[in-house]
Amino acid sequence: MRILFLILSIFFRIPSYGQQSEEFKRYKDLYPNAYSVTTNKETVITIKLEDENLNVTQEFLEEDLYLDEGASRNSKRSLHFSSFFELDNVEASSFVFSDGKYREMEVKEFTEKDELDQSFYDDSKSLNFIFPNLQKGAKSRLKYSEKVKNPRFLSPFYFGDFSPIINNKVTIVADKNINLKFKEFHTDNLDIKFNKQEKRNSVIYTWELKNMNKFKYESNSPTYKKIFPHIVPIITSYKTKNNTVALANEVDDLYKWYYSLVKNINKDAPDEELVAVVNDLTANKPNDFEKVKAIYYWAQKNIKYIAFEYALGGFIPRQANDVFKKKYGDCKDNSSILYQMLEIAGIKGDLTWIGTRKIPYSYDEVPTPIVDNHMILSYTDEKDNTYFLDATGRFIPIDYPTPFIQGKEALISQGESGFVIKKVPVVPAKKNTVIDTTVVSLEGENLVGSSKVEISGYRKLDCFNILENITTDDKTKTFYIKQFEKGNNKFIVDTYEATNLFDYDKNFIVDYTFNIDGYAKQLGDEIYINLNLNKELTPYKMDDDRKNEIEYEYKNYFNYTTTFNIPEGYSIDYIPENISVSNDLVSSNITYTKNENTITYKHDALFNFINLSLEEQKELNSIVKTINKAYKEVIVLKKN
Repeated sequence: MRILFLILSIFFRIPSYGQQSEEFKRYKDLYPNAYSVTTNKETVITIKLEDENLNVTQEFLEEDLYLDEGASRNSKRSLHFSSFFELDNVEASSFVFSDGKYREMEVKEFTEKDELDQSFYDDSKSLNFIFPNLQKGAKSRLKYSEKVKNPRFLSPFYFGDFSPIINNKVTIVADKNINLKFKEFHTDNLDIKFNKQEKRNSVIYTWELKNMNKFKYESNSPTYKKIFPHIVPIITSYKTKNNTVALANEVDDLYKWYYSLVKNINKDAPDEELVAVVNDLTANKPNDFEKVKAIYYWAQKNIKYIAFEYALGGFIPRQANDVFKKKYGDCKDNSSILYQMLEIAGIKGDLTWIGTRKIPYSYDEVPTPIVDNHMILSYTDEKDNTYFLDATGRFIPIDYPTPFIQGKEALISQGESGFVIKKVPVVPAKKNTVIDTTVVSLEGENLVGSSKVEISGYRKLDCFNILENITTDDKTKTFYIKQFEKGNNKFIVDTYEATNLFDYDKNFIVDYTFNIDGYAKQLGDEIYINLNLNKELTPYKMDDDRKNEIEYEYKNYFNYTTTFNIPEGYSIDYIPENISVSNDLVSSNITYTKNENTITYKHDALFNFINLSLEEQKELNSIVKTINKAYKEVIVLKKN
């Protein structure tokens, strides 16, 4: 019986594909860790000149094979479209292998719905459907086409995904009098076969790549546009019978189109009530900067951000008078009312287009609308200091850009005379701070203490955005327990008092008392206690086999001072050594100072990065490893 059991055990360890196709067996062997594989992906883009207008269509085909029992999680699919992309001819089928062959099951039901999000042009809709009976060994096939209503909106095509792609082919067929250029990203070291040929009145461009392995999904990775190899096709110009039309060869072409959409806003006289609001806000303000700040904070507090746009309305701001009456709007509407309010105050503001950090391109690289997805207002003072005002946010001080546009290029309108491009600064770490001063004592093995924490910058903004939506004391205390946790998960906040809550310019201060049950250890006549109550560097330990960059929201600085009251009748038997480590990315110090009846512990940590390359992750790991050892050090007290 035991021999039979061993034989069965060995048998069931051997991979068994059962009634599966030869195709399944082949790809399961090639990609044993993949959930699925795209066996074929084809894109055909056709660009024709008809009646002096460009006609652009895109056709897509994707065939997938599912390699594990979780195939059904891929059943639900959505295709997104808008007034700029008209969906057409959608065909979808599942293929289930049975009795030695695949049997096709067509998708019969498609459901359309609106897809409201926070995009710049927000009229997106989706066509939703379900592939029937997807299972291990099954295949799916999706084919559809779309008309691109504005030729500036050609989409990138990608050569990678989170599953392997066996065959990926892209073809662009364009009339000879249409000029294109192609911007490649992350395609180095790939064996992409490119071909260009002329045929009659067309130029045919072809790219083909075979056997592309999957990309690994990892937390905190940047946008897939910074990871996947892809090419952005751009129609630079085209010739008609009468002239040559410049479309998207330079940033100037993009700006001229953008400016044509905004040049006629706010031509009516401003609403009398809006004028009164501006006059009241700016009364007795000593200079333009203080006037701008008052107007900016008013807009953040009073104009609710709602994204809802259709067609070119996604690019054209609403009139300031309408925004004022409704008290809501999207990013362009907020910029419109800010522009008008500054003008009422006699101050010049500039409409500004910008891409969030989800978009990795510069304006020179990709002078098309896919380079940005947001609008703000810029104000430049007499010293040429530029402030980037984004009233879609809340509690944002005037000298901070919103965190998701740090380091990005801003296309700033100068009216008919043109534009300037300025880079939004990255806020220094020491403007996003947590400064914590704590006094602790022991009650038996329990640690009790009181703290005063002062929070500034984006960390304050994060707190305010959460606290604004908390309605009970219990939930507030739960938030503070999570936010200020010290020592371990037995940390409890007993009392708290907040100062400068929701103040734009002052630091947020919280005084609180706390306890940590059983935190110290007493063995005989010795007490062991770890004063590293806040281990800020520990979460920054990176996996050694990580494949992608890491992206964070902003830079940080932490400073902790803890005064430990030595219990009566005890003296210091051991105190850890001080430690200091630093490089260009991070610096950290831990010091212990003996006093008569106390020990003063200080720990600071400065994180001087938003993005970390793979090489930088290794550098940071070295620092974290050293500090993690220091975090384990304990103070030993001995009974007198």
